[in-house]
Amino acid sequence: MIQDLKGKTAIVTGASKGIGEAIARYFARGGANVVVNSRKQEEIDVVVAAIKEFGGNAIAVAGNVGDIEDAKNLIETTLQAYGGIDILVNNAVANPYYGPIVGCDDLAFDKTIAINVKAPFELSKMAYPIMKSNGGGSIINISSVEGISPHEGMGIYSVSKAALNMLTKSCAIEWGADNIRVNSVCPGLIKTKFSKALWSNEQWVNHFVGQLPLKRVGTVEEIAALVYFLASDASSYVTGAVYTADGGLTL
Repeated sequence: MIQDLKGKTAIVTGASKGIGEAIARYFARGGANVVVNSRKQEEIDVVVAAIKEFGGNAIAVAGNVGDIEDAKNLIETTLQAYGGIDILVNNAVANPYYGPIVGCDDLAFDKTIAINVKAPFELSKMAYPIMKSNGGGSIINISSVEGISPHEGMGIYSVSKAALNMLTKSCAIEWGADNIRVNSVCPGLIKTKFSKALWSNEQWVNHFVGQLPLKRVGTVEEIAALVYFLASDASSYVTGAVYTADGGLTL
């Protein structure tokens, strides 16, 4: 039986495009009230307008989740609009540096950790008492296969995603008794603007997908479908899991 999300309220960070936007659309089609977050108001307004066109319910709340005041505003605005939080998807991501670890400066390192680790940490802590008082909830952290098996040039990003996976497991252990489930999704190469430098290189991508059992790049809809499962009651006995959706890359 397909589980809908009617009556649920979901926050999706980094939802102006790519995976986050696809998740927001999936949730809205499933009946959830969706709070669409990203830094630029005009971009999330477009996403909300598209959701409302097909009859979904959504609001746009701009802000940088790496800023604690913006994170607090996101939670408070959600409560004012919908009265609760049932689902939190920590999808906002930063990767300002590509290259060897020894070449990464403090600013790039701090930005990567602030968005990829600290923001999910703070938002999850804020959502916890709200979900607990409502009888439970689901938190889904969008990680990466880089957090499982790092590749050259992605060292700092990989460190941040490995930390996010461990945050997932730690929260799952501590919050399970409150019926709050916490899981991670680790996408492989997905066709998004964030990864365009990779999939737009025809020679490289042909070599890469040739090594995958599924022989292709993934889509944002495929990640959104997995996140929807983890947000719904269909996954009611799943917590602390780290799911790969990578075409078989990490086999």
